[in-house]
Amino acid sequence: MWEAPLLSHPVKDIMIKREFGFAFIITALALVLAFWYGFQTGGIGTALNYLFIALVLGVMEVSLSFDNAVVNASVLKNMTQKWQQRFLVWGILIAVVGMRLVFPILIVAVTSGLGFGEVANLALNDSERYAEYLEKAEVAISAFGGVFLLLVALNYLMDPEKDEHWLGGFERRLAGIGKLDTIQVVVTVAALMLATHFMVAPAEQVTALMAGLIGLVLYLVMNAIGNLFDPNDMAAKAGAAGLSAFLYLEVLDASFSLDGVIGAFAITKIVVIIAAGLAIGAVFVRSLTLFLVHRGTLAEYRYLEHGAHYGILALAIIMLLSTNRNIHVPEVVTGLIGVGFIVFSIISSLRANKRDALDEVTSQPD
Repeated sequence: MWEAPLLSHPVKDIMIKREFGFAFIITALALVLAFWYGFQTGGIGTALNYLFIALVLGVMEVSLSFDNAVVNASVLKNMTQKWQQRFLVWGILIAVVGMRLVFPILIVAVTSGLGFGEVANLALNDSERYAEYLEKAEVAISAFGGVFLLLVALNYLMDPEKDEHWLGGFERRLAGIGKLDTIQVVVTVAALMLATHFMVAPAEQVTALMAGLIGLVLYLVMNAIGNLFDPNDMAAKAGAAGLSAFLYLEVLDASFSLDGVIGAFAITKIVVIIAAGLAIGAVFVRSLTLFLVHRGTLAEYRYLEHGAHYGILALAIIMLLSTNRNIHVPEVVTGLIGVGFIVFSIISSLRANKRDALDEVTSQPD
């Protein structure tokens, strides 16, 4: 019976320490921060409550972003060791401070007409009002994230050069349609217009449309920058290529994190605790990404990327549906959908590997 190759225990231990050691350090610091903040504001009972909430938010962030880690790994595997390390160290600072704290404040400032400093003050000192403004910005956030993630999914699923298909005839048809130039953009714009017309309240349609178009333009710009670098000339342009891939990963992470930030406010309104919890999830997703790259998991499980992109497609559709304020899909459902695609893609990969191994054995001459 075919079995996936296993690493020896010493090698496993070294890899786990190398990839996840930083994540455990950040987790410890985040939990200490949550406990200390709770103790300062309400004593030992509040401290333990905030500690638990931070852990819950961390788990929620990982479940929502597991497919993000797989897609990140498909990009990161082509980056140099230096840029992979920068993705872990610099990336976590950008992910926590930039994408999960500053970026939502910026969105609230733009959509509410308030100054950035005023919104930042609300986030730190009046979490209830900040949460209200963030909820008002949910339509713009959903349109932006939905469009960007839809392009990410379609660009992979409708790639005419992709020769490995998980769902057989369905994916081959998608790849065939992908031969039409810019078809992914056409489908995405059509989805945005339909969502804006049928899902969004008339007073917010312009906001949703503009936010979606910003997501579209940002994706096209990042994709164009990536196409500037010839894979055959990567050695000479490793720094520039690494930077463009790094920026793309950060924007992708932002699109994923927006949904998590909004969901976090359903659990707590305390921004410090939200930042601590999402920091735990963000650093573990990054560590998991590096582990997938160094372990060679994408090559070992051939359909893993497919499952991740179907999860992203589902998240994009959910975000576009969420432009209607009457529709709310619980974060646990969103997370389970992504994890479900990942699990089924792994099972399918194992079955395909086993089938190939049996075919190889039976094809050998006696």
